[in-house]
Amino acid sequence: MLLRTENDTQDFAYRLAKELRPNDVLTLEGQLGVGKTTFTKGLAKGLDVKRNISSPTFTIVKEYRGRLPLYHMDVYRLENSMEDIGFDDYFFGDGITVIEWASFIEDFLPKERLDITLCYTGNDNQREITLTPFGEHFEQVVKALS
Repeated sequence: MLLRTENDTQDFAYRLAKELRPNDVLTLEGQLGVGKTTFTKGLAKGLDVKRNISSPTFTIVKEYRGRLPLYHMDVYRLENSMEDIGFDDYFFGDGITVIEWASFIEDFLPKERLDITLCYTGNDNQREITLTPFGEHFEQVVKALS
């Protein structure tokens, strides 16, 4: 699916948020500046988070309160590290976990999750988003968004 603007990216994530439930884990992959944090801002709006969303690059995890808690992780700094910062507390907690650069912690990821890849198309600000569901729940989520 093509996302032509930042607003398209946020609108798509907003709609996705309406399909999510506690313990859902979303991974976000893509180049620097492709819109991972923009995506998370839209997701936060869909979860009724009122605080401003910013990248957790230096803190690794930021927590936000909304209709469901949102745990926003940027694990880029954990590349080549097998450090477990208590991932299960987030993955199997009561909220939604969004993980930027999730491939760096692949061994810790739950089997059921929604993998999201954003990539540049070469046309201005246009991005392509790819959703890869793991588990029946996420297959239903992807169908609902189609």
